[in-house]
Amino acid sequence: MSGRDKARTSTTKRSGLARALSKLGYCSRTGAAALIREGRVKLNGKVRRDPETPVRLGTDRIEVGDALISAKQKTYIMLNKPRGVVTTASDEKGRRTVYEFLGEFAGWLAPVGRLDQASEGLLLFTNDSEWAARVTDPKTHLDKSYHVQVNVVANESLKQPLIDGVRTSDGEILRAKRVTTLRKGERNCWLEIVLDEGKNRQIRRMFEALNVEVLRLVRVAIGPVILGDLKKGEARTLTGKEKQAMDRAMRSGEKAPSRQ
Repeated sequence: MSGRDKARTSTTKRSGLARALSKLGYCSRTGAAALIREGRVKLNGKVRRDPETPVRLGTDRIEVGDALISAKQKTYIMLNKPRGVVTTASDEKGRRTVYEFLGEFAGWLAPVGRLDQASEGLLLFTNDSEWAARVTDPKTHLDKSYHVQVNVVANESLKQPLIDGVRTSDGEILRAKRVTTLRKGERNCWLEIVLDEGKNRQIRRMFEALNVEVLRLVRVAIGPVILGDLKKGEARTLTGKEKQAMDRAMRSGEKAPSRQ
């Protein structure tokens, strides 16, 4: 092998075989690992059963069955998730899933983060696994904005602890970045809550710790991408401007120091 070939080989980025299939947009990493263990994946003409088999993307030949796998066009989708729908591809309890609403976009796309069954609003999908990982990485400090209806009329004695930090039943301290009152009724109110942490069921867990019931929870924005007037249950591709704005926001967030 020439010195040039050695240099090219040494600098070629390697991935595990399952991860490579995920990066190419063929299926999820879990689905790829299952295909590999079943002996349905070939690497450079040979069946491989180890999902961690090293692959040089752009150089090695990957086949599933008799089909050559090449990189698919990157797709970025937003969905207005209805309440009562679960964020999964299939459900053992027979509940409706978000994939029923993707229509023409229902090729292999993975949700970027989650919304629990009772929550609704903005949910992103993509076959770009690296982009999805950046969106959900706390280091990017992307703001996530929610409109939340609670069963009390909130005042500063309720809102300030959400910002200062609430200790949950398992001892974890959870905080909101901002809390603003949107409108009040006689017995309940709507709040806008902005998070830059995005931990599992964070808002619900904070209010549970304060003995306040969440009546509705709607995610209205992720970074600069806003739900807007997208109807419930409808999906559309992100515009070029939305994708660029999200990328800029993530680059900016990655440079910012983390909040103590």
